[in-house]
Amino acid sequence: MATNKPKLVIFDWDGTLSDSVARIAQCIQLAAQDHGLQEPSYAEVAEIVGLGLGEAILRLFPGATDQQSRQVQTSYSNHYRSQDQIPCPFFPTVTETLWELHRSGYLLAVATGKSRAGLNRVLEKLEIQSLFHGSRCADETLSKPHPLMLEQLLQEFAVTADEAVMVGDTEFDMEMAANAGMPRIAVSYGAHHVDRLRQYTPLACLDLFADIKAVI
Repeated sequence: MATNKPKLVIFDWDGTLSDSVARIAQCIQLAAQDHGLQEPSYAEVAEIVGLGLGEAILRLFPGATDQQSRQVQTSYSNHYRSQDQIPCPFFPTVTETLWELHRSGYLLAVATGKSRAGLNRVLEKLEIQSLFHGSRCADETLSKPHPLMLEQLLQEFAVTADEAVMVGDTEFDMEMAANAGMPRIAVSYGAHHVDRLRQYTPLACLDLFADIKAVI
């Protein structure tokens, strides 16, 4: 359990709150088809979930030209925006647990590899704009695992790193929190295997999101 009750709880989105990894993989595969590139597998896409889109495309298509990379990014965004008219569901117990934490007085924030437009769209469609007190997206700061988005949230809410906790499903989330000197909580059901997350000494590895209440 955490030594001190955190004031600010920061969540990754894809693979932590939202069951969206399959949709991300499908849209990247469709974008590859659009431009005659080798389609990455689901497992290959899961490796890059959480990175900013530009960084993700560079890792998935290392031989692509700059023009091809830009084209794939555009195609991916178009496919995802089309499919995201119906948002991906949250994982079990996420919605009720988030609202319970909100009512209990925690500051809640999101630190995500999604674009600002993408995050705003899904918050609006799910009608949960008031649930989170703040957020940072990859296209307005530096991509994970750089700690800048966490540092910006700490500054915004005037809390120290040890007064916050980062919750995520990938090594990028865990490494970002470690780089910021912030405690972290892993979830076992997301993009990266939990054994990879344990090397970053999280406070806990959750099989069920609701178990976060017992940790914080």
